[in-house]
Amino acid sequence: MVNPTRKPHSDEYADFYASYVAAVEAPLLERLESEGAEWRDLLAAVPPDHEGYRYAPGKWSIREVVGHVIDAERMFSVRAMAFARGDASHYPSFDENSYAAESGADQRTLADLSEELSAVRTATLLLLRSFPEDAWNRRGVASGYEFTVRSLAWIIAGHSRHHRQVLMERYLA
Repeated sequence: MVNPTRKPHSDEYADFYASYVAAVEAPLLERLESEGAEWRDLLAAVPPDHEGYRYAPGKWSIREVVGHVIDAERMFSVRAMAFARGDASHYPSFDENSYAAESGADQRTLADLSEELSAVRTATLLLLRSFPEDAWNRRGVASGYEFTVRSLAWIIAGHSRHHRQVLMERYLA
């Protein structure tokens, strides 16, 4: 098992993701694991009558934010797996707002979404831990940009952290 402790360089991902990568500290896999517990604790503390809360008109509800984190982690994980396996296909972007609108997250309980997020995080960690050392530097194209497998793992962590912070600051403060 290899732990991708080196942060990716800026040539390993699209500029858009720089803040996500910068927000995460090594050791990455341990950080992903502990953050899974932080998500569970945060979501368990949300009162049921607050699950559909939106901090402004047109913003996602708490449930939809969690659904988005689940969808994005799956997307980034699939790309990491494909690139680790040497897949040369170009992976398209995904429209997060369309996904959120079609996810049905607002019709589910936060407890159900939390359980799914936990399962997705476990699957992500198992996948990342399975990669041989040479896979971490492999590259592929998604959304028209080149990424390394390593960068996608760091983006998963940074994206998740970003949205957990948004929930704490804008929804639950």
